[in-house]
Amino acid sequence: MTIRVHHLNKSRSQRIVWLLEELGLPYEIIRYQRDASTHFAPPELKKIHPLGKSPLVECDGQLIEESGAIVQYLCDRYGDGRLQPKPGSPAALRHLQLMHFAEGSAMLPLLLRIYVSRLGEGGAPLHGRIDEQVTSYFDYLDSIVRPSGFFIDDDLTAADIMLSFPVILATQQAESQRWPMLKAFVDAIKARPAWQRAQEQTGG
Repeated sequence: MTIRVHHLNKSRSQRIVWLLEELGLPYEIIRYQRDASTHFAPPELKKIHPLGKSPLVECDGQLIEESGAIVQYLCDRYGDGRLQPKPGSPAALRHLQLMHFAEGSAMLPLLLRIYVSRLGEGGAPLHGRIDEQVTSYFDYLDSIVRPSGFFIDDDLTAADIMLSFPVILATQQAESQRWPMLKAFVDAIKARPAWQRAQEQTGG
């Protein structure tokens, strides 16, 4: 088994390295740096995939794209039931929904906020709608964190790993004091040894 992670700094690929550390799987990192002025990925990534995106994972001779697909594939193939609820259970359905919520819903208003902020006054008509979506989406996530501090079960699941990226970004927003449970979630995952090993491997 050879797993190679094409890792772009300050990107979603950090959570793939974290997942690999949680599963205790061997892997190799191929590193790419964003352009210092544009923050875009370097053209070298397009030699691996025409969209030039990260994360990309090479595993068993296959190139896998999209964070959710990578997380699901690695858990299904190598997880031995770890980081996923029992198939067919109510928790498994919630897990599936939150795996997709992370990128399909939670990330969108955060990305819009970043890009629209670069428009200056031209983006002003969009601010209210973006602010409403950021507030409603992360109010919702804050309300469903379990007493354990995780989203599905009483221990970490793949959905927590997927949600980590938008939740960390949310806790850096002006509204972050609205979400104490999300702040506690971030503190808890950053205290995990596997998270810390992933940070060492990726440079944070």
